[in-house]
Amino acid sequence: MGQVGRRGVVLGGTALGAVGALGLVAPAEAWTWQPAGSIAGAGTGMDPRYLWDDECDALVARLFERGEVELVNELLADWTHNDEALPAGLPADLAAFLERNRQLPSWIDQAKLTQAFDFYERRGTYLGVLYGLGSGMMSCVIPREARAVYYSAGGADMKDRIAKTAKLGYDIGNRRAFGPGGQMVVTCLKTRLTHSAVRYLLPRSSHWKSGAEESLPISQADIMVTWHSLATFSRNKLVAWKIRMPAADSAAFLHLWQITAHFLGVKDEYIPASWDEANVQSRQVLDPILRPTPEGIKLADILLNLAAEYDKGLTKPVLNGFTRYTLGDQIADWLQIKRSPMDRMIKNSWPAFIRFKEGLVNLPLVPNLYWVLDEFLRLGVLFFLNEGRRIDITLPTGNNPNYS
Repeated sequence: MGQVGRRGVVLGGTALGAVGALGLVAPAEAWTWQPAGSIAGAGTGMDPRYLWDDECDALVARLFERGEVELVNELLADWTHNDEALPAGLPADLAAFLERNRQLPSWIDQAKLTQAFDFYERRGTYLGVLYGLGSGMMSCVIPREARAVYYSAGGADMKDRIAKTAKLGYDIGNRRAFGPGGQMVVTCLKTRLTHSAVRYLLPRSSHWKSGAEESLPISQADIMVTWHSLATFSRNKLVAWKIRMPAADSAAFLHLWQITAHFLGVKDEYIPASWDEANVQSRQVLDPILRPTPEGIKLADILLNLAAEYDKGLTKPVLNGFTRYTLGDQIADWLQIKRSPMDRMIKNSWPAFIRFKEGLVNLPLVPNLYWVLDEFLRLGVLFFLNEGRRIDITLPTGNNPNYS
């Protein structure tokens, strides 16, 4: 999931964009973030680098052992909305798990969720850029994430993998994201099952094991690293871009991502209660680990080529330039992204675009117009990525066949 200030700006309050700055931060030897700063307010304080998702992992292991994964994928394909009944015929233990874990947490704030959609209406353009060319590209310099993607089934079909990731980014911005008619709860639970399937399969890959620093992929800390590359990075970037963020917008955006982390299986004691706490945690788990890997460099090239599929001569330099502008020279150089005259054009034109857009945002009907235009672009991206088919998050049944 990328570092929100990753691009070279303020992630957790640090100037990550400065050349060389990222390489100067030594990884923490011990987990020091305190659960008092979480939405739970208390906890064991255990290091999340050594915690995964025991309940879901045990369940998915049983599905594999009973030969039920393909059946489950078939049955869950039509389960898409939060308020939809579970499909008939699911294994009883899976049905019980989904029913129990689809319930909204007691701390959910519906007023904040309503405010969050209002925020997305006005800021969706910026968030789309930050999620895609910020966080998406930042994931390529998160070593554990890059290796897990590259050697798992997703690495064999990156267009499909990106489509499934984009679905989560689309669903979170829906007016009813976590409510009736929305899809975010289902999307998160399917993603949680997929993570467990990757944890079951990837340790069987000799290629992954030869470079992995961990015994199992996608720990609680790894999920929060991705969370910060999306939520914390984006919030800090909006601030750096001098986009007005009233306290209500800031709190609503945080709440949206807090609920997302919860439904992805992160324990509440690791979910920050405030942006200040999020920045403290991000400085420990995200900032120090960013670095290039052979797998990440290859993934970055695949991602940019996919995004520029129709016109590499024009589109790819623009995407390269936006990536460099959003993440900074250090990360762009790590990913071997070429410099071009487009870099300077984007650096000069994007702030001007923001000033123009922000100057109109409070006029009558303008937020609705922004939303319609952004929605058209989002749907177009999803249509392209999945070639007009419905995007279905499924449990993988193997690793990348190119690295068996």
